[in-house]
Amino acid sequence: MARAFLIVMDSAGCGGAPDAGAFFNGSLPDTGANTLGHIAEACAAGRAEEGRSGPLCMPNLDALGLGAAIGLASGLAAPGLGAAPRGLWGAATEVSKGKDTPSGHWELAGVPVPWDWHYFPDTHPAFPRELMDRVARLAGTGGTLGNCHASGVPIIEEHCAEHMRTGWPICYTSADSVFQIAAHEETFGLDRLLKLCEDIAPTLHAMRVGRVIARPFTGDCGSFRRTANRHDYAIEPPAPTLCDWISEAGGRVHGIGKIGDIFSRRGISDVRKGSDAALFEHLLALADEAEDGSLTFANFVEFDSLFGHRRDVSGYARALEWFDGMAGTFLGRLRPGDLAIFTADHGNDPTWPGTDHTRERVPVLGYGLGARPVGQVAFVDVAASVAAHLGIPSRGPGKSFL
Repeated sequence: MARAFLIVMDSAGCGGAPDAGAFFNGSLPDTGANTLGHIAEACAAGRAEEGRSGPLCMPNLDALGLGAAIGLASGLAAPGLGAAPRGLWGAATEVSKGKDTPSGHWELAGVPVPWDWHYFPDTHPAFPRELMDRVARLAGTGGTLGNCHASGVPIIEEHCAEHMRTGWPICYTSADSVFQIAAHEETFGLDRLLKLCEDIAPTLHAMRVGRVIARPFTGDCGSFRRTANRHDYAIEPPAPTLCDWISEAGGRVHGIGKIGDIFSRRGISDVRKGSDAALFEHLLALADEAEDGSLTFANFVEFDSLFGHRRDVSGYARALEWFDGMAGTFLGRLRPGDLAIFTADHGNDPTWPGTDHTRERVPVLGYGLGARPVGQVAFVDVAASVAAHLGIPSRGPGKSFL
């Protein structure tokens, strides 16, 4: 029997979304954003020289068709990515009304989002008083801190001392449909933070807020670090996804990274977490160990969390080149009959103004079926194709491109 590996390079979009003009970073529409294409251009122009040098070097994914996929999606000829494709290659377009993690992953798994997400206004305060009062009651504190749009590191820096003194949780959001709570693992308590997020999540989900995210940190103010114990409490998908289709057919679904959180563990057999480096070790192990008929579904988040939001072009390029080297090792471990698909869930162009995700098409690169251009496809077609490869019925709107 066959095996499938669906690997999401979080935020590695390739431009060209036909509705990009309806999505914004501040007052600027996302029209023209191109995460991979603009990183390649910056590298070729010598503008991404911190910790690396020269044109973007991704020979393994480019051999599958990465450069060709960028060109198909956006018309941009990405410097350094000009290999003749030897794998399955194309570009996928999203229809859900969001440029966020749940929308992208659910749609890749066959289920477009049927509702509009709730987004908090970019004001101070950002959250209604009754919500903040409920958080404080559940936390057993006299109040909360933050209550605004912010990036995680700056808002912890701003409120760290008061948080350590009072124990009040730090609450913030972003342009995504999220409610985030940061707290110190020792002085506030990791288990207490996770329980607080779990307890407040139903209130946020009823508002159509996609995720409540626990953001633990350790250390002293001025030298703190966010830890890998982040946990996302996501609203459940509105219909059975690819993960459910496989598990209900008797197959196993191995979740790597945020996958278990994104799908509220529905249809997921086991979850493996850690840094992206640790996650790739899990992926390599599953290339050796995963059962026939199984799906290994992986999310590598650090492209997005460490480099996209921070607009760190050099860092994003370094991460891409590291990932490509690891991908070569991974592909060398696959068995005849395996299918591996590399894709993304949205964009986060580090050359773009602002700090938020960007609305983009995403590459679809496949290994195991030889050279095969699939053209412009839908996100939901990825799920239908994985299902077809595993020999199970697709229960979503997608069509297999295999």
